[in-house]
Amino acid sequence: MSNSGQPQSGPGSASPGPPTGDRRGGRRPRGTGGGILMGRPFGVPVYVAPSWFLVAALITWVFGGQLDRVLPELGAARYLVSLFFAVAFYGSVLVHELAHTVAALRFRLPVRRIQLQFFGGVSEIEKESDTPGREFVLAFVGPLLSLVLSGLFYLGMRYVEPGTVPGVLLAGLMVSNLIVAAFNLLPGLPLDGGRMLRAVVWKISGKPMTGTVAAAWTGRALAVAVLIGLPLLSYAGGAGETVGDAGSITDALLAAILAAIIWTGAGNSLRMARLRERLPELRARTLTRRAVPVAGQTPLSEALRRANDAGARALVVVDASGEATGVVREAAIVAVPEHRRPWVTVSAVTQELRPGMRVSAELVGEDLLETLRATPATEYLVVEATGEIYGVLATADVERAFVAAMAPAARV
Repeated sequence: MSNSGQPQSGPGSASPGPPTGDRRGGRRPRGTGGGILMGRPFGVPVYVAPSWFLVAALITWVFGGQLDRVLPELGAARYLVSLFFAVAFYGSVLVHELAHTVAALRFRLPVRRIQLQFFGGVSEIEKESDTPGREFVLAFVGPLLSLVLSGLFYLGMRYVEPGTVPGVLLAGLMVSNLIVAAFNLLPGLPLDGGRMLRAVVWKISGKPMTGTVAAAWTGRALAVAVLIGLPLLSYAGGAGETVGDAGSITDALLAAILAAIIWTGAGNSLRMARLRERLPELRARTLTRRAVPVAGQTPLSEALRRANDAGARALVVVDASGEATGVVREAAIVAVPEHRRPWVTVSAVTQELRPGMRVSAELVGEDLLETLRATPATEYLVVEATGEIYGVLATADVERAFVAAMAPAARV
């Protein structure tokens, strides 16, 4: 699966968002809130979400019931064996996600984190692949590793006695990894197979958006097929079952959950693709406010008069040599009563320029958003490639433009 936050094994893509500027100028920590930090393989943090413990308990209970029929002599110890199986299974899911992570790092795509959660895991990759070939490889390596693990567990079964604890565990891990691989190869977003289908259509059509639309609608069709087909298959396989028994209700509930996950993930993938298509409309040059340079000791009322005469909407504080040292905060101006502005100097309402607060006028789309996220602030100094002052970029203006770009993408 590919979309950030979707609870299935597969690559993740971090959703672009508006600048998360702290109004006090502080830096917001990234990669937090993912659950319990388990480690940092390849420098990527791995989190276990609270929902994992619920699923681990469910797997322990279900697999324990199966062990009671296969190995009744275990008694209560079967639940300890079942817990080991649940942990080993999610270890396999982690290997699946690490395959995506290693491939992404190999392609120089930053990975925010890996999260193990309800119904699997997700690798949150921060950028999209730039070619269909890389997209295909990035999606395929996860199911491939699951198939390799399934084969290794099958080979391991040949060296242990069937009907023993090691034999049952290896058989369970073989089947579960085979299921993970097969499920993720289904050709619909947000599954890995959907990413592969997207890459194929992208390659044929030459348009990534065409591939996304095809894979997303295939994913929605797949969700409907799961919702209807899984209970029907279960009912057809159980000769004596009735529609209202516990087994059929459980199967229907599982099918509804899986269908909802696939449908929602497909819709999110399509929305994010629509949004990325519109992100180039976010241009630092067009969003920048015209600014006038003023000295720090200039009275605020005089500085505002100069700005009004010049038709400017921002103030940049410069030193004696004309070098910019800060930008005047709009919120601070509003907080000063008009009758006090002749007695307040510009320096009193100035945000000193910190590293990262000088941004290029050529920044566009995701590059612009990422630059602003790296140094949260309310205003930024926008400069030309030559270093000449172009104006001031307000975070509020970028947020409004981002919301306007999202509006059409949300109607999918």
